[in-house]
Amino acid sequence: MERIGSPDDLDNLRRSIVEMRDPNRTRIVICSGTGCLAYKCEKVTEAFVSEIEKQALKDKVEVRTTGCPGFCERGPIVVIQPEGIFYQKVKVEDVGEIVSETVLKEKIIDRLLYADPRTGQRVVFEKEVPFYAKQKRILLEKNSLIDPVKIEDYLAIGGYSSVRKVLFEMKPEQVIDVIKRSGLRGRGGAGFPTGIKWESCRRAKGDMRYVVCNADEGDPGAFANRSLLEGNPHGVIEGMMIGAYAVGSSEGYVYVRYEYPLAVKNLGIAIDQARSFGFLGKNILGSGFDFDIKVKRGGGAFVCGESTALMASLEGKIGEPRAKYIHTVERGLWDRPTLLNNVETWANVPLIMSNGADWFSSMGTEESKGTKIFSLVGKINNTGLVEVPMGITLREIIFDIGGGIPDDKKFKAVQTGGPSGGCIPEKLLDLPVDFDKLAGAGSMMGSGGMIVMDESTCMVDVARYFLNFLQEESCGKCVPCREGIKRMLEIVNRISSGQGKREDLELLEELASVVKDFSLCGLGQSAANPVLSTIHYFRDEYEAHLNHKCPAGVCKELIEYAIFEDKCNGCGLCLKNCPQNAIIGEKKKPHVIVREKCIKCGICRESCNFDAVDVS
Repeated sequence: MERIGSPDDLDNLRRSIVEMRDPNRTRIVICSGTGCLAYKCEKVTEAFVSEIEKQALKDKVEVRTTGCPGFCERGPIVVIQPEGIFYQKVKVEDVGEIVSETVLKEKIIDRLLYADPRTGQRVVFEKEVPFYAKQKRILLEKNSLIDPVKIEDYLAIGGYSSVRKVLFEMKPEQVIDVIKRSGLRGRGGAGFPTGIKWESCRRAKGDMRYVVCNADEGDPGAFANRSLLEGNPHGVIEGMMIGAYAVGSSEGYVYVRYEYPLAVKNLGIAIDQARSFGFLGKNILGSGFDFDIKVKRGGGAFVCGESTALMASLEGKIGEPRAKYIHTVERGLWDRPTLLNNVETWANVPLIMSNGADWFSSMGTEESKGTKIFSLVGKINNTGLVEVPMGITLREIIFDIGGGIPDDKKFKAVQTGGPSGGCIPEKLLDLPVDFDKLAGAGSMMGSGGMIVMDESTCMVDVARYFLNFLQEESCGKCVPCREGIKRMLEIVNRISSGQGKREDLELLEELASVVKDFSLCGLGQSAANPVLSTIHYFRDEYEAHLNHKCPAGVCKELIEYAIFEDKCNGCGLCLKNCPQNAIIGEKKKPHVIVREKCIKCGICRESCNFDAVDVS
């Protein structure tokens, strides 16, 4: 492929690609994201290719792979286009039937359709699946339209038209003005206004500037950035190009979490393609603008998601943060002005430049514009990635999109913002989701993790889990974080083991405030959120633990397993599955747990089909 040397060359190439494609041709579209790969989607793809060849349908039917459409737990996902027939949990043995019945005879295979877990109603078309119905998918929809390793797919849907417009029709100051007027705020943390950051970087003193994409998504339960980078890497590249032009940079870096091999692979392919087509390198599109991108894999440290620690790692140093009295837009990477945004922020930029600031600002709330992608996981029927307009309520996300809580259990809390976020209780389910409302509730937007918890969740144990994670991930540079998190964890461990004292709660709150106020970086400053929010909203659970009871039956030191005679029919499942031989009893007669042998693993309760085993 010869490098594209002008805007006209780009227009002609795009036109030729579109003209060669028949929008009415039957397409079998298969998700190839990480979630579906775990379900062996590559085997399903191979089976479809083989079946199409076997039936001599290559001229009529196209088999395509795309990025993740979001409904991860239902993989492998197969959509028959152009009708949009949605099949889920497809296996290799289903492939022949799909081709012979649906593709050739237009018959629907009921068992492969999505069924609403609450009503049992089956849905034929993708757009009618409740999981998608209330979403506003301006970013994730691109994942379903393109093969991430084919630049032609991105060009066919208008890719690189925004950078063409910027380079030949706009001055850098005009680009920054559009971003400012759009109201875009950074999607990776506290939501700093993107346009103001860009403007500050452009005004900073220095001849060399860098543009960096933060793809070090380390929050437990969060995978939105991974999905975007896997499914639409060219969108991120184009966003970085526009940002680089706006601030006057010629060199960019993508810092990717080490545990994201597919994202690294697809991004690497996309960068190579962009170079060969002339979108990266010298004199891009004949504009005189030079820009290129390098990929750097992180070492797996959560703290390197923090801007200054990330830049230290990029420089080859230990990933430790520094004080923020000098901003990275002025002295960042190698002490030069540096513009850092996360994957989702960069992916929004081409859309804003193409559709305008007013289009983007028309979505969302007064202070939080556009959409936000959340990784919806935990005790919920529909897990996966959801993209929603800012201002939607937690109730709508959890019950309308997420399908509610499995097994008709009661909702208890939702944790947003990863380890740095807080736990929001049932009484705040109607809280609008935006940067400021979440912060006001003691949580945060963060990188978009949203973990749903039901009545079986112990909130003291939740605080303990996140404190343990943060203690392990703390770089140890500053005393408040290094020692403060450790001491908070010791107190919570005492409480959850039944050794807590009344004064521990007061000490825990006081210590959390110190860690929050005096830690060096965002990791320590937000480490108190899980503790303070659970104490604030679930203080009764902490007090119950002080009285040697765990209401949720989770903390082992505070519970005992028992078999209720009136419910036990002596089926023997619990006895058979107990790893400690701690259950005795005759067949068809009530069984008994020998407490001296019981290790409280809970297998007996999981095995029982009659709810005869519980905790006391």
